[in-house]
Amino acid sequence: MGSRIDSHQHFWKFDPVRDSWIDESMAVIQKDFLPEDLLPLLKENQFEGCVAVQASQSEEETNFLLDLASKNDFIKGIVGWADLQNENIEERLRHFSSYKKLKGFRHVVQGEVDDFMFGAAFRNGIKALKKFDFTYDILIFHRQLPAAISLVKDFPEQNFVIDHIAKPDIKSGEIDLWKKGIEEIAKYNNVWCKVSGMVTEANWKNWKPEDLKPYLDVIFENFSADKIMYGSDWPVLNIASDYNEVVKTLENYISKYSVEDQNKIWYENANEFYKLNR
Repeated sequence: MGSRIDSHQHFWKFDPVRDSWIDESMAVIQKDFLPEDLLPLLKENQFEGCVAVQASQSEEETNFLLDLASKNDFIKGIVGWADLQNENIEERLRHFSSYKKLKGFRHVVQGEVDDFMFGAAFRNGIKALKKFDFTYDILIFHRQLPAAISLVKDFPEQNFVIDHIAKPDIKSGEIDLWKKGIEEIAKYNNVWCKVSGMVTEANWKNWKPEDLKPYLDVIFENFSADKIMYGSDWPVLNIASDYNEVVKTLENYISKYSVEDQNKIWYENANEFYKLNR
């Protein structure tokens, strides 16, 4: 088995005010999750490292993740947060460009109005990313795919990756509108996709791998093996599953693919997209 990278996970010191999105239905993750909690899971599943992604909207969050990365070699990259709508965004990106492990940025667009990505200030921030060779993670609900399509189309030189396959409503089984959006956005060469966060869009209590299969089929039919990367979404996945089960679910799904393609999905694509060895 080749190397593996977990392209999407989070760390936090739980704060009930800041992390109010973690409500009582998610009590299992209402606690601290730090590198020493993740490392055994990575080792058990043959992962050599991970990409830590922001979970709250502040530069303090970015600095927190950078500090963890400076102390833990297995954290290969950081997707941080900066206020992309701020008129001094270029100055902030210049500052952050001095941190080798900071690879890109993300905004929790799923929590914004559906036309958020059309905003001039936000797009000015997206435009600035390319100058500093930063990536952008697209975190949206499936209904926001039309705005995401417009974004990736208007910034063809910017590399984007869709988090959590754009959050289809797996629990209800709705697939058609989401599928239409995926078919369209996958046509753009500057877009990758993370197979991540699926179990928490399914029925938390009794999802089965076959519930995920129609959605995985759409992703694999539209994004080539060159554009798909694995992400656990740990520790959020604990709401509906555990680390080993999520890994095993994808292992089983891609077992029919060549060793070369499997290696791309587990390792090479994340490595290339985030430039983890540079």
